[in-house]
Amino acid sequence: MKNYSESMLESMSNGVMTLDEEGQIITCNAAGLRIMQIEAQDVIDRAVRDFFTGRNVWLVEKITRVEETRKSEMTMDAELEFAETKVSANIAILPLTSVDKKKLGVMIIMDDISSEKRVKSTMSRYMDPALADQLLEGGEEILGGKSTLATILFPDIRQFTTLTEELGAQGTVSLLNEYFTIMVECIQREGGMLDKFIGDAIMAAFGIPLAHDDDEDRAMRAAIAMINALNHWNRERVAQGKRPVKMGLGLNTDTIVSGNIGSPKRMDYTLIGDGVNLASRLESLCKKYHASILISENTYRRLRGTYRIREVDRVVVKGKKETVGVYEVLDYHSAESFPNLMEAVNHFQEGLQKYRNQQWDRAIQSFGKAGELNRADEICRMYIDRCNFWKETPPAADWDGAWIMDSK
Repeated sequence: MKNYSESMLESMSNGVMTLDEEGQIITCNAAGLRIMQIEAQDVIDRAVRDFFTGRNVWLVEKITRVEETRKSEMTMDAELEFAETKVSANIAILPLTSVDKKKLGVMIIMDDISSEKRVKSTMSRYMDPALADQLLEGGEEILGGKSTLATILFPDIRQFTTLTEELGAQGTVSLLNEYFTIMVECIQREGGMLDKFIGDAIMAAFGIPLAHDDDEDRAMRAAIAMINALNHWNRERVAQGKRPVKMGLGLNTDTIVSGNIGSPKRMDYTLIGDGVNLASRLESLCKKYHASILISENTYRRLRGTYRIREVDRVVVKGKKETVGVYEVLDYHSAESFPNLMEAVNHFQEGLQKYRNQQWDRAIQSFGKAGELNRADEICRMYIDRCNFWKETPPAADWDGAWIMDSK
């Protein structure tokens, strides 16, 4: 039985230490020696008061209390220090009693959670803490390189330089803190992961590190919620005599690479790849197309929900050769902000089809009808200008209707 018990203790991943009635350390298994970074001769037969000193002295107080009260005590996420290395552990202190109720001493069980805590600490910077908890089973492997399908969301404030000039340093920081708080809440509500802040921009992802069946729809709902939340915030700002804030959002679904990237002195969990870059390009295109939310064809074709969306163009972004379909999301609009929406969108789509068939005059008529139904829809005027340009300078014979972007 003695050999069996010792074998069982040695195979445990938790550190186990036993003390006799006098407070002498009698045993310590291999896991305990590993956690405390010591050898057996450094601990066996030592008085517990002489062993747990300095920042670990609080443990002696708990051991003494358990010895006196004969009641177990548990301390979660405790911090210990051994050889100048901090260890996070769940500590259980149990009274040892013989079959005939005789006091035998105390047992200390240490569950090393340092690795899990590092993972949670890292991931909680990017996502809701509850979601980070789900990742702990994967340990630090989740932070390694991983290629996966995800939907990237990239929002950015419009005319930010003008805002900073008006607000000054303190005012700019205050505005960004308030703005980021609102936007991140919308992202995390849909289970998205915040990757980073880039100046006044945000980079977020859906489908990483945990995938869902509807990540594209989650990203869409988050984007729409962000515009609605921004509009609500702007009404409050205007009522206070402040300038409203405008922003554009780009969404793209693609295979991206994620992982802890950096140097030994500074590591950050981040996302890289062409799919990330395209989301950023779409955000920039919002200015050209006078839109608030633009999504790629990759995202559009994966959506499961029903949204008010119109195709606005096929483009070749700077640095690429492939044509990308671009769609505008209109769900955040009200009857006041976009009157006659569906009728206007139908005329616009007719105009777009005629435009691609090089029927310039008929396309101008359709875009004109759409513009009359909503005079604030500036993309109609943009296409009318394009039609007039192509009438004067006909495109090449192999023209496929795509517009080549010469800037990011």
